[in-house]
Amino acid sequence: MKQIFKIILAIIFLFSCRTSNNQENTFVKTSDEFVPQWAKSVVWYQIFPERFRNGDPTNDPTLADIVGADPQDLPDSWQVHPWGSDWYELQQYEKQNGDIPLWKHLIRRRYGGDLQGIIDKLDYLKELGITAIYLNPVFEAPSHHKYDGASYIHIDPNFGPDPKGDRRLMAQEDPIDPSTWVWTSADKLALKLIREAHARGIRIIFDGVFNHMGINSFAFKDLKEKQRDSRYKDWFIVKSWDDPDNGSKFSYEGWWGVKSLPELREDENGIVKGPRDYIFAATERWMNPDNKGSHYGIDGWRLDVAFCVAHPFWKAWRNHVKSINPEAYLTAEIVDKPEVSLDYLRVDEFDGEMNYNFAFACSEFFFNDGEYRISASEFEQKLRHLRDLFPRGVAYVVQNLFGSHDSNRLASYIVNRKLGRYSDWGAFFNLSKAADNPNYDVRKPDAAERRLQKLFVIFQMTYVGAPMIYYGDEAGMWGANDPDCRKPMIWEDIRYDDEICKPDGSKRSPDTVRVDQELLAHYKKMIKIRDENQVLQTGDYRILLTDDLLEIFVFERSMQDQKIIVVLNNSEKDQSIVIPQLQGSLWIDLLNQQNIDFTQHTNSLTVPCKWGLVLKNKL
Repeated sequence: MKQIFKIILAIIFLFSCRTSNNQENTFVKTSDEFVPQWAKSVVWYQIFPERFRNGDPTNDPTLADIVGADPQDLPDSWQVHPWGSDWYELQQYEKQNGDIPLWKHLIRRRYGGDLQGIIDKLDYLKELGITAIYLNPVFEAPSHHKYDGASYIHIDPNFGPDPKGDRRLMAQEDPIDPSTWVWTSADKLALKLIREAHARGIRIIFDGVFNHMGINSFAFKDLKEKQRDSRYKDWFIVKSWDDPDNGSKFSYEGWWGVKSLPELREDENGIVKGPRDYIFAATERWMNPDNKGSHYGIDGWRLDVAFCVAHPFWKAWRNHVKSINPEAYLTAEIVDKPEVSLDYLRVDEFDGEMNYNFAFACSEFFFNDGEYRISASEFEQKLRHLRDLFPRGVAYVVQNLFGSHDSNRLASYIVNRKLGRYSDWGAFFNLSKAADNPNYDVRKPDAAERRLQKLFVIFQMTYVGAPMIYYGDEAGMWGANDPDCRKPMIWEDIRYDDEICKPDGSKRSPDTVRVDQELLAHYKKMIKIRDENQVLQTGDYRILLTDDLLEIFVFERSMQDQKIIVVLNNSEKDQSIVIPQLQGSLWIDLLNQQNIDFTQHTNSLTVPCKWGLVLKNKL
């Protein structure tokens, strides 16, 4: 049935969409919006702190610091992992732990990334053109990912300059009494990071993980020890207590059954009062530190597994956030059909979301072949649905990403693009785990595959919405799904071993690991084009041409008397096309750095294969 349906669609598009000048499909922004306006103009950069940069080796974690993280059994031999080592190659200390599954080795690793490392590389981000940072969790937690939070009020001590001193300070507090809370050295370094980022014109948001905590959290440890006598007895979903009289054992609900992530309890209003009050106080702490003003705090939040928390909580929390800083940006992780996301984006909860549906549509147009490939007109239909579904303004502030810490990297997706359908999230999530799928190709992308990545970036930086780059994609990093998408960042001053090991321990042709300067230059160019042209940030959108046979996609961004026309050739050969809107005008191709005069000759253009033009009208 699927093939018949696709044939019918192809016939329809052949007659109605081959050269479609969809003049009526103009997407115009209006003033009736609830989103923060600054969020339309930024280019996001997602940082996984433990893997970005080791700026201070004196704070590197020890074996004692990872107690409580999965896997729960501690290794006999452990050390901070060499930053530039071959990802799948086991180090000698790892081999001493015997024959254990690869995943245990990989998630036990710590590389020493910290906040000082991020501060040290803010100028790199500034030069790249980044204007907003999304940080994966930075709060105290034993894991490398920090989604098993022990606290919402303190930065992980190993991200700061004095881990031992910080832990002594934290031990003196009452965790739920804000009047006793102190600022640790790691906390103060986080405030410095915020100041330094703001000084460079870079916004910064934290990851809020409010659905669950970790087993190292103050509340859960007290609950486990004191049982019914704990003042946190109502914080979590307890299924049974330790009771020798009836033989029951302490049991609780973990997020998706993961016992290291005890879920916070909810009622008809969402998260219950105890943890809710704690979350609200922690929110204010990081948005308005010491009541100095919201400009000293973070600029918003990304909310982990937002779909797991009931709507009433998010509505109340949004009111709290906006009372502190009306211009704060709130973005949700949902990963579902757009209609499901809509329930979270109706004025009173979130401003935007991590736009995985954008990624799904792009994967099927730019990368997939055969069964999963969509035409230019189908691509526009999917994009139009996303633009028109949400309240005005939302489409301009969603984070248009491709990869993240929860998926294979963009470069590796392109290498493995025939593996499955990205939008089949659960199935593809497992297919793209290299250690579990021997058919997953872990090699470095070739030149043709890099060109596909560049084509996507041309679109990402010119389309409606705020582009988001996952750390290292701009430098050429590749990697399969979690944990392989969390490799240490590639830097010029670090020597990297060639990647020659496969997940099963066998050898392959070596891949050199270094910054891809050509790709980095392309990212810089496209980000600069976006940063320097407000029309690409807040301008109206209009589709001009979708040619399904030539695989051409053309759209216009306009604002007042400024226009930029983006031409994308998604085919395997150069194409000559005619765009009536260019007639009689002078244009500059910002991407390819050439002037084009349509005042003296026809408006025919030749577009190289798998490439684009970014045409700006010369006033």
